[in-house]
Amino acid sequence: MIMMITPDDVLAFVQQYGYIAIFALFMFGIIGVPLPEETVLAIAGYLVSEGHLKLFPTYAAAWIGTTCGITVSYFIGRYVGVGFLKRYGRFVRITDERIERVHNWFERRGRWSLTVAYFVPGVRHIFAIVAGSSKVRLPVFALFAYSGGLVWSVSFITLGYAGGKAWRRIVAEENTIVLIAGAVAIVAGAAYLAYKRLRKAPK
Repeated sequence: MIMMITPDDVLAFVQQYGYIAIFALFMFGIIGVPLPEETVLAIAGYLVSEGHLKLFPTYAAAWIGTTCGITVSYFIGRYVGVGFLKRYGRFVRITDERIERVHNWFERRGRWSLTVAYFVPGVRHIFAIVAGSSKVRLPVFALFAYSGGLVWSVSFITLGYAGGKAWRRIVAEENTIVLIAGAVAIVAGAAYLAYKRLRKAPK
């Protein structure tokens, strides 16, 4: 049985351990431990607004934790394979159907899916393992996955910072916000790809 972690648990943990807590929550959350990552980001932003944390060290702790977690997942995929997910994914509610859907999406969209995957609920933990098992080169993986992690973490910390004491309302609307942010990220990526193709097209 998976123990549910409440927003108040996250708030108390981050208040007590600060940047180390943010780093640890993101590293293990991205690897696949069932943690409410967007909730952590919103609460971190709120604590910045209250003066308990500094803004840029909070950005850094979240991004470095995310980067470490996503890199561990990449190497799991590269050296162990998707079979690892199929064997142990059930413990963190990752089904074979979801793995197959993510794999197909990765095959169609390629490396850009690594950037937008953070904004798609339920798949950010899978993409790095799929990329590793697909033998995506580490520099390519790092460019797209790390930049996506930076945009994702900074966006939600800033949202929590701007919302201040309204962080509980932000958490309550978390799924809607993630879906909107994901749609924006996908549209932005598609627009950039279209721009590049138009530039390469013969005049």
